[in-house]
Amino acid sequence: MLTRRDTLWGMGGLSLALTACGQAGSTQSQQQSKRNLLKIPELLSGTKRGVYTEYNLKIQNGTSTFFEGRSTSTIGVNQAYLGPTLKMDVGSTVRINVNNTLQEETTLHWHGFHVPAKYDGTPHQTMMPGETWTAQFEVRQNPSLFWYHSHAHKQAGPQVYRGLAGPIIVKDPNRLEPELPDSYGVDDVPLIVQDRLFGNNGELIYARSMHDIMMGMQGDTLLVNGIVDPVFECKTELLRLRLLNGSNARIYDFQFANRQSFLMIGSDGGHLEKALEMSQLRLSPGERADILIDMRHGEPRQLIAASTSNEMGMMDGAMMDGGMMGNRWWPGNDREDQDRSTFNVLLIVPNAKLDPSPSVPTVFMKHAAVNPADAVRTRQFVLRMGMGMRSGNGFTINGRSMDMGRIDERVKLNTTEIWEVQNASWMPHPFHIHDVQFRILDRDGRLPAPHETGLKDTVLLAPRERVRLLLSFKNYADPDIPYMYHCHILEHEDAGMMGQFVVES
Repeated sequence: MLTRRDTLWGMGGLSLALTACGQAGSTQSQQQSKRNLLKIPELLSGTKRGVYTEYNLKIQNGTSTFFEGRSTSTIGVNQAYLGPTLKMDVGSTVRINVNNTLQEETTLHWHGFHVPAKYDGTPHQTMMPGETWTAQFEVRQNPSLFWYHSHAHKQAGPQVYRGLAGPIIVKDPNRLEPELPDSYGVDDVPLIVQDRLFGNNGELIYARSMHDIMMGMQGDTLLVNGIVDPVFECKTELLRLRLLNGSNARIYDFQFANRQSFLMIGSDGGHLEKALEMSQLRLSPGERADILIDMRHGEPRQLIAASTSNEMGMMDGAMMDGGMMGNRWWPGNDREDQDRSTFNVLLIVPNAKLDPSPSVPTVFMKHAAVNPADAVRTRQFVLRMGMGMRSGNGFTINGRSMDMGRIDERVKLNTTEIWEVQNASWMPHPFHIHDVQFRILDRDGRLPAPHETGLKDTVLLAPRERVRLLLSFKNYADPDIPYMYHCHILEHEDAGMMGQFVVES
């Protein structure tokens, strides 16, 4: 563990001072800061009622102002857009009362959580207008960032797009891990990153064209916690950002404007074993990351997100049998640079005098060993997209589109399996599995990158890529109520790239 007097990132002595930002850009952003200050979601710690910690949530329509003088119709939880941060403790038993005041059906799914299937918030736990649904479960997660969002059947895309989502932070009251920044909203800040498309009147545009379904809905404006181009005033030497890609479809490479480094300390399901020095981090929809930033150098720095377009990939795929195009989109190809667009995520402006932060941890608790020999069987999952010209199969997993009445897989309680997932389409897909946190065994036979060696619930697959995952089914069995696995491009999920599995005792 390094002290504050040591070089933060080790021998290289790298800083994160935003020298490449430029004086004009920095001044302009600071001038905007009064109206674009980052909004920190309200923190709900729940109310203790007997053995339960209880939360009351109301899903509601609202009106938001993303641009001065223009109003936008939105959905929020306990507010107009997005929802509060739910703080939960490892080992606590929670009860969450969710009231649907919309004029449409919806659900609320606890993304990344290991809960009984009847409380998972899938399309099988629909709330009709005016209904209240109660979920209760023990918090069995490791400390990390999770989130909740709509999982309504064929309506997850438009409902999340309008704002039906929010973060969950799980903490360990026993503090078994090294000390980290944990003052919520001060040095521990969640960032919900979403791209949106607005009309001239300020209303959200969610066009259900074939293009939007095929590519997933993408916008030209980035919202961070519901704010356009936000600024954050940093008061501490060390800043912890909990990144969530809450977009419907867009994939981002997060980095600082001058490509300087940060420390990644956690992924979807908890801490990594070791902090990793990185200068760029890719997150697909549903994925999260926990990063630390050194602010002691006292200069503003701009966090940006570079996005890759699939427009050319789509056209090339349409010209080939089955919609296949090979690996053109993935990093390292010649076309990537010309297809990238960049969004401002957050301008971080430090105070002249910063409060001291804890020493920087570099080593965390060991993960359980990954042993493929523990698996009792291997299952194959093949993701395909029909272009509507030759295949006509639509969005499928193993050749089948989602059917609420069909159970696709049955697994046994207290067993471990390997799920081999193949992306047989021409564009990338983030694959999400409910109920479990898995470990990535390999990508096309190669070991995962160090930042992917922790617990995950969503994994991004490149075109034509094959990924093997190791996952265990524990604690909860229900032969009738299923969990889901699906592409987390929400338009693909809604269009049928989803399946169901039950856990049987």
